Amino acid sequence: MNLPNAITLARIFLVPLLVVVLLTKFEGKQLFGVQHELVGAIIFAIAALTDWLDGYLARRRKQITAFGQLMDPLADKLLVTAAFVSIVQMGLAPAWMVAIILGREFLVTVLRSIASSRGVVIAASPLGKLKMVAEVTTILALILGNAYLPPLFFVGIVALWISLITAVVSGVDYYRRFNNLLSQR
Repeated sequence: MNLPNAITLARIFLVPLLVVVLLTKFEGKQLFGVQHELVGAIIFAIAALTDWLDGYLARRRKQITAFGQLMDPLADKLLVTAAFVSIVQMGLAPAWMVAIILGREFLVTVLRSIASSRGVVIAASPLGKLKMVAEVTTILALILGNAYLPPLFFVGIVALWISLITAVVSGVDYYRRFNNLLSQR
């Protein structure tokens, strides 16, 4: 097991911890003397940072593996799904918006899996990367804005709309690329 893959696995292990911290009703809303929303935001931020870090290290060290290529997107999907479901449960985001965003995540995963089984790789698009940045911004801004800085909550709502729009547009783009790549074969 190389370092990038270990970091990916660490991100997966942070997912249940994030859900527990965000959704458990702590006495006085504090965990170790700190509001649980701040602890959850820190856990999420660390996990999101590991998404960048594992890819960077894998490329820099030339340690790209089949395991990493499979587990990294899975870890991302688990993290984003857990965080979005948690913020819906916390009343910070409308369920219908989150359902569309997460539906796109699963659609793209299915399309990439089908393509991969046929020997075709559908690379991440710049729009997909923008979507991920918008999602991370949404989650952090909604959690922290609700708990600490109300103006930041507005940033989270704007980022949520950007996440929704980029999810739909990039989902359509992935579907188009999927059809184009497979029809060429």
